[in-house]
Amino acid sequence: MSRTTNPPALRLAGVTKSFGPIEVLQKLDLDIVPGERHAVIGPNGAGKSTLFNLISGLFAPSSGDIALNGRSIAGLSPHRINRAGLARSFQITNIFHRLSVFENVRLGVLARHGVRYGLFRPVGRMRRVNEETAEVLARVGLTPRADTLAGDLTYSEQRALEIGMTLTTGADVILLDEPTAGMSREETAQAAELIRSVTAGKTLLMVEHDMSVVFSLCDRVSVLVYGSILATDTPAGISANRAVQEAYLGEETA
Repeated sequence: MSRTTNPPALRLAGVTKSFGPIEVLQKLDLDIVPGERHAVIGPNGAGKSTLFNLISGLFAPSSGDIALNGRSIAGLSPHRINRAGLARSFQITNIFHRLSVFENVRLGVLARHGVRYGLFRPVGRMRRVNEETAEVLARVGLTPRADTLAGDLTYSEQRALEIGMTLTTGADVILLDEPTAGMSREETAQAAELIRSVTAGKTLLMVEHDMSVVFSLCDRVSVLVYGSILATDTPAGISANRAVQEAYLGEETA
C-alpha cells in the first residue's frame, strides 16, 4: 500500500483481551490504511471473533487501544462506534425475516436519518428515504426481490441483504465476518464480486476462511494464531511464508 499522511482507518495498539485467567488476544498491533481491503485469517479458536467484538464495541479491551480514523473507540458502545463511521455484519445472518427486503433496508436508512420510531409516521411518503433504500437494493442486486419477505430469500441473498443493511449506515469502515460461509462455489464467487463492488472506496476488514476469496479480494492479510498476529503481508507474501504454512495454510499452499 502507498504511504499516506492520514491516520490509519483502524489502529490496534497493544490490544489484549482476557476472560478471567484466559488471555484470548495478546498485545495485538495492526494498522489498516484508508481504502485498504484487509483479511484476518487463522484456525478456529485463534481469537478472530473476539477481535471483531472488540473493534465493534461488543467487548472492551483488557488493555491497549483501538482507534478509528485517529480517534480512540476502545470501550465505546456499538452504537457510538457505528455513529463514528464503522459498520459490521455478523457470521450469523442478522435480518428481520418477517419484513420485506425493502423494509429491512429502509429500517437502516431511517436509523441513519435519526428516525427511531415510525409507527405513526407516513414512511411511504418519505421520498428521500425510499430513494436511498432503492439505491442500496440496486447496489446489492436485490431490486427484483424488494417485496419478498426476507425469510424467503436464499441464504446467499440473505447475506447480500445483510451487507446492504450494513451499507445503509454510510460507514467508511466495514467489518464483514465470514461473508461467504456456507455458500456454494458459484455463490461464493458472486459474493466476492459483490463485496468488491460495494466496498470500493471504503476500508474493509474481513474474517474469511475461503482462501480464494481472501487472496483475490484483499490487499493485505493478517494471520492470527493463538491470540497473536503471526504475520501481516500481501496475499503472495502470506502464501509464501513458511511459518504461516506450518501454522495454518498447510497443504492449501502446496
